[in-house]
Amino acid sequence: MSVKKGLIFGFFFAFLVLGVLSMKRAMPEPKEERIYKAIKVYSPYQMEKRMGGLTILNTQTGTKETPPAADVMHRLDEVEKEWGKSHLQVQNNDLLVRGENNQTIVKIFIENEKEKEFVKRFYGI
Repeated sequence: MSVKKGLIFGFFFAFLVLGVLSMKRAMPEPKEERIYKAIKVYSPYQMEKRMGGLTILNTQTGTKETPPAADVMHRLDEVEKEWGKSHLQVQNNDLLVRGENNQTIVKIFIENEKEKEFVKRFYGI
């Protein structure tokens, strides 16, 4: 094999590795589906599609945030974590979702330790 072919394959391999690494970095962290979907119903943050990409909409205040396309999912995770620290509470095997006046809106049953670990790791409670 000549040097030119080696360089071409080397560049191809390098771009392939860099592409995979950048895609992996852009992925949001994994979530426990059942518990996350149950909490997401009460979260004030929604994704909104627009011509230029995605926007994070706070449904309580009506404010919109337009982070760069590569950071949208990470930013959504950040604002949901901030909301979760002040509005979620774990009691035994129940997850309490609290409203603005600190009243309990709903109790969500935590079925297993994996879900409990997700709540502690993701929301920091």
